[in-house]
Amino acid sequence: MAAPTGVTTAPARSPAPAVIAEADLRDLGVRAFQALGLPPQDAADVVDVLVLADLFGLSTHGLSRIESYGERLQVGGINAQAHIQVTRPAPALRLVDGDNGVGPLVGMHALRAAMQAASGCGVGIAFARQSNHFGPISPYGLIAAEAGYASIIGSNATTTIAPWGGTDARVGNSPIGFAVPNPGGQHFLLDMAMSVVARAKIRNALKAGQAIPDTWATDAQGQATTDPKAALDGFLLPIGGHKGYGLALMVDLFAGLLSNAAYLTHVKSWVDAPDEPQNLGHFFLLIDTRRLGSTQWLAERMNDFAAILHDSPPADPQRPVIQPGEIELTKLARQRQHGIDIAPDVLALLRRHAGQPHG
Repeated sequence: MAAPTGVTTAPARSPAPAVIAEADLRDLGVRAFQALGLPPQDAADVVDVLVLADLFGLSTHGLSRIESYGERLQVGGINAQAHIQVTRPAPALRLVDGDNGVGPLVGMHALRAAMQAASGCGVGIAFARQSNHFGPISPYGLIAAEAGYASIIGSNATTTIAPWGGTDARVGNSPIGFAVPNPGGQHFLLDMAMSVVARAKIRNALKAGQAIPDTWATDAQGQATTDPKAALDGFLLPIGGHKGYGLALMVDLFAGLLSNAAYLTHVKSWVDAPDEPQNLGHFFLLIDTRRLGSTQWLAERMNDFAAILHDSPPADPQRPVIQPGEIELTKLARQRQHGIDIAPDVLALLRRHAGQPHG
């Protein structure tokens, strides 16, 4: 029924998130992915990454991903029974064939392979191919840091960015992450994609009828725009202009080209072709920090590093200076103690999958 004349209706509110204990959420996630056809240990690997994302507050890359992963598993676009193979062409080098498995599963295999190589050589790198979207990078960085490894990790992605000065999408919004362990405090964790903002921010501006900064995106002709609709019909702009464009290419060269995966426009869109393999590529470069000095040595230097930053007088007293990763690690500690916030629709989807035997 329409509201009476002169009465303003309040905007609809999103349902309050459910709060669920980490152990319960892990169990539910594992059962849901098993119902989608994954073996128990493979499901556990996937859930390890996605639950860490939720613990960090990265809900768009957490267990909510069961919607897109599940759809592709059900139509055969992702192989639920992937037989992942790791080869060793050199002592510090590992090649990982993901057999079109779920991305976080391939990512965990590659991370373990790189850790094994680094434990023997002091440094190790794994190149993965035949993979899919592998979640955010920061969970892998945390797992590596907890084991004493500094890391540089990257993945390529579906093309959403035009080459610098170009007028069509030929470059992926490829993420890269860096992590350095702090045995006596909070680890340094940096996880970033190559675009100034995600397309979701532009969609939100369109819904709100708001203009966007002309640094966010271009129109279909490659011209900067403040019109969100024109931006959605165009291309995302990379961080730092031509410098971000170059960095996006470098991530794709390592993650896609050197790994023998797809790269640039060879990467298929899971939206346009959900039933076809994407052949995404990733790279995991790890350094065993214990080869550089004792844990006490590293902790003292990392704590001093953070203190130099924290001691800078803030421009806004309500926003003290922090180093990358502090917000996520604070959320992780809080949610491990009090429970993880999960959107009701995500929880319902997990329960629906978990209650359906694979058949």
